Amino acid sequence: MERLTRIKVRYAETDQMGVVHHSVYAVYLEAARVDFLEGVGLPYHEVEARGVFFPVVELGLTFRAPARFGEEVLVRTRLAELSSRSLRFAYRVEGPKGLLAEGFTRHLCQVEGRAARIPEAILQRLRPYTMGP
Repeated sequence: MERLTRIKVRYAETDQMGVVHHSVYAVYLEAARVDFLEGVGLPYHEVEARGVFFPVVELGLTFRAPARFGEEVLVRTRLAELSSRSLRFAYRVEGPKGLLAEGFTRHLCQVEGRAARIPEAILQRLRPYTMGP
């Protein structure tokens, strides 16, 4: 499954040249990831309420073209890998003229502040949506 998340570029996200600052892309990926999880029936606030957290432990981005103020970007999100303790999301950020950036985030499961196995109920919910690299 690929989840599509639309984001309107805000003025505060751009630099003096009107281009989205590179640091903002991490925020876009987070919004898309939260949207993905909600779409598969795992609203992240409910996962956290169970005491389960998935902090980002690795982030990679390759920039292809700039996004600009006023444009709408589309973030394509898929669950690329799922193991007993971690998950990896893959992303494509697209603008009106094509690919802007592509990347990934890797997350480690934590319970009570320590690395842990992903609870079976969450694994069962995510397995059907794992798409591979």
